[in-house]
Amino acid sequence: MPGIVAGNETTAQNLLAAFAGESNAHARYTAFAVKAGADGLYGAASLFRAAARSEQIHAANHARVVKQLGGEATCTIHAVEVRTTLENLKAALDGEQHEIDTMYPGFLEEAEERNNTIAIRTFTGALEAEKAHARLYGEAIALLVGGQKDSWIGEARDFYVCPVCGYTSETEEEHERCPVCNCPWEKFEIIR
Repeated sequence: MPGIVAGNETTAQNLLAAFAGESNAHARYTAFAVKAGADGLYGAASLFRAAARSEQIHAANHARVVKQLGGEATCTIHAVEVRTTLENLKAALDGEQHEIDTMYPGFLEEAEERNNTIAIRTFTGALEAEKAHARLYGEAIALLVGGQKDSWIGEARDFYVCPVCGYTSETEEEHERCPVCNCPWEKFEIIR
């Protein structure tokens, strides 16, 4: 890759793949939030908006590291296929599970072999946030399948997103600091 610091080509390719994935997830979740809101599932819409913001933070972090390695992060945003909110939640969960089980562990392993601490940091932050997203999507799916629209998925609610690493929580002041990057809790963004 032209401009990339020698020895970092594979890491940069992984960062660019992660940047594209996170950028497209941001677009998908933003569209899914609109559909959930139209369906009267305001809590699910809040979750999609929070996850979209988190993915935007991950993409920016990955782009910043690519730039530090001498490259430029660009990608194509694909057309979003919006289905029912349940199908959208399942698609989102599938995407998160892929990142948790396959993508980020592989990217982390390669970055660790190169002792690339800036790539390790951005991949770790994204991976930990994706775990929270997967848990929340799984909970939303269970509630929706169980016919519990009067639960949190039906009412707009606040989610809290770390502006540094994208960690996402459904509870206020879960910790004094982000459990992933140590950012002070009072700096978290409130997404409804």
